[in-house]
Amino acid sequence: MSQKIWRLFTLLVVIALLAACAGGSATQEPPKEQPAAEQPAAEQPAAEQPAAEQPTAEQPAAEQPAQEEAAMAEAPTPTMAGGFLERAYAGEFKGTTVTVDGPFTDEDEVKFNKSMEAFVNATGIQVNYIGSKEFEASISVRVGAGDAPDIADFPQPGLLASFVKEGKVVDPTSWMSADWLTQEYNQSWLDMAQMEGASGTQSAGVWHRYNAKSLVWYPKAQFDAAGYEVPQTWDELMALTQTIADDGDTAWCIGIESGAATGWPATDWTEDMMLRTTTPENYDKWVKGELPFDSPEVKKAIETWSEIWFNDAYVFGGRSSIVTTFFGDAPTPMFDNPPKCWLHRQGNFITSFFPEGVEAGKDYSFFYLPPIGDEYGKPWLVAGDIMAMFNDRPEVRALMEYFTTPQSAAGFLAQGGALAAHKTATPDMYGADVERGIAELVQTATTFRFDASDLMPGEVGAGSFWKGMTDYVSGTAELDTVLKEIDSSWPQK
Repeated sequence: MSQKIWRLFTLLVVIALLAACAGGSATQEPPKEQPAAEQPAAEQPAAEQPAAEQPTAEQPAAEQPAQEEAAMAEAPTPTMAGGFLERAYAGEFKGTTVTVDGPFTDEDEVKFNKSMEAFVNATGIQVNYIGSKEFEASISVRVGAGDAPDIADFPQPGLLASFVKEGKVVDPTSWMSADWLTQEYNQSWLDMAQMEGASGTQSAGVWHRYNAKSLVWYPKAQFDAAGYEVPQTWDELMALTQTIADDGDTAWCIGIESGAATGWPATDWTEDMMLRTTTPENYDKWVKGELPFDSPEVKKAIETWSEIWFNDAYVFGGRSSIVTTFFGDAPTPMFDNPPKCWLHRQGNFITSFFPEGVEAGKDYSFFYLPPIGDEYGKPWLVAGDIMAMFNDRPEVRALMEYFTTPQSAAGFLAQGGALAAHKTATPDMYGADVERGIAELVQTATTFRFDASDLMPGEVGAGSFWKGMTDYVSGTAELDTVLKEIDSSWPQK
């Protein structure tokens, strides 16, 4: 009998303990390591939950996928205080859609969509990307027909400028704070976003990813074995060029053939020299047509790179080969054993044209194209994408704010091929050693300027400038004649 009583007593104690545990679960807060999304909504005291974890009126928390709520529990990026991105992370705009148009296709489209995943998961805002290789033509048709996308990605700001002038583009500084923008961007990026609008100067958009152009590539293992050293100044670069010539080799790999676009690498060299031999203000005037091509400043910039290009002892194949050598093939002789040329100035995209199997840090490396005058600091020539807003809605503002963070370019950074325009990008965001190394170099930049030919009117930047440089390099026209012809092609206001 005593054993039965003891068993009954034990059973009652167990039942009491189970009841106490069941009652306690209604008020007990889940461990901090466990996302609140895994707990039923009824068990979460509202006062203890951050705004981003609250269920929306349209969809009760019980119906929300656990994965989505887990993502929304933590904002994937810093936010501007009181901004629309902060509100989006709180679920305020969940269920809305933002359309983005741009030139990304194939692999780049995949990278862009990958970059949007964290935003979509954290906000519930759908991002529909429309990529087209005919973007430049299609965006003009869409805007003209009153069917503009919410946001468009412009790799050529010159095209964007026409829409800004027509009053079609929303100024992001109308709601983004100056403190936030200066935290995220070097002032040069903010300056480059300024364009003439219908009612005066305005910001045309926010910068996203970019390519750095002020780079010189070299065959590292062979370079080191030869005892050459990376130059830090223009004088040292010219001394290295001469040393390689004295050793019986040609230093530079140069080619400007590019089909209908033949000549564009020469415009890049001119732009880099403009940034190194005159002021950023003169560069800006040149871009706008206020400083003519036949000015002493522009002529000096061209004559500076001509000292290398027109010396057959410095260029593989000599001056006569430059116009007929495809720009993508130009660096290939650098990888011969021994190298037939040792230095190649080009943007970071050029690695996609390198021979298959070569390794960064072993077979090749890079350095910053040295400054010429100390008074001009360390300028960088860049090309990149500016995101412009056509339709003003809260969810569109939220995505525009997301574009001001480096996380918005995560897909490109992780897989290589581009850099983040944002100061807050960190080395660990880059998945490729090349881009990580370039990003570290760029941290010492004093100014940035966008590729001038992409900013100039099309008949100049993608027309007479390309052709004029080709004629000059081939020797079919004198420099003074070429510069006057380019000036005469500038559209009359």
